[in-house]
Amino acid sequence: MRIFLDTADFEEIKAADKTGLIDGVTTNPTLIKKSGRDPIEVYQDIKDLGITDISMEVTGDLNQMIEDGNRLNEMFSEVITIKVPMTVEGLQACKYFSEDNIRTNVTLVFNAAQAVLAAKAGATYVSPFVGRIDDQGYAGTEVVRSCVDLLRRTNTQVLAASIRSTQRVVRCFYSGADVVTMPPGVFWQMYKHVLTDVGLDIFEKDLIT
Repeated sequence: MRIFLDTADFEEIKAADKTGLIDGVTTNPTLIKKSGRDPIEVYQDIKDLGITDISMEVTGDLNQMIEDGNRLNEMFSEVITIKVPMTVEGLQACKYFSEDNIRTNVTLVFNAAQAVLAAKAGATYVSPFVGRIDDQGYAGTEVVRSCVDLLRRTNTQVLAASIRSTQRVVRCFYSGADVVTMPPGVFWQMYKHVLTDVGLDIFEKDLIT
């Protein structure tokens, strides 16, 4: 089981990385824009922190995705995972990079059929969007489970994304996800339980007395 952070906020990444429990970081254009920083600077800071798996998203048509992906790979080859959309051209880009042994993450996956195509294109990861699937009235974790079952005979890993609660983190791992990427707030919430706080308070009082 691996935990990734889904954010471009360097201070949040730095704080969580100190726990020793973070295995990677996923970003997207929205998160980069929210950070208010140049994406290259963000990626460099995360790399310098020692994170070895950073999803960097490329967009546009096929030529643009390949051009941007190659440029990013020249700068960040040791840590990059190129993130592409679940589209015809996105999977063509995925195949292009995969054949060059560059890690890829196919994002915006909403069903197992899409995951199969991504695996056929050589994706390192497929990212089912659990929260957004839940919003459509069916269980995102069931899509995770079906992706895991179907891709078991491939080298493609299931990276559950769009996570909004610790319950969904646990259910995704229970459903077989190789990786769950989550906002920092959800990661920190995983530490918490009211009975842990109560028990700790009792222990501290007994220690003093």
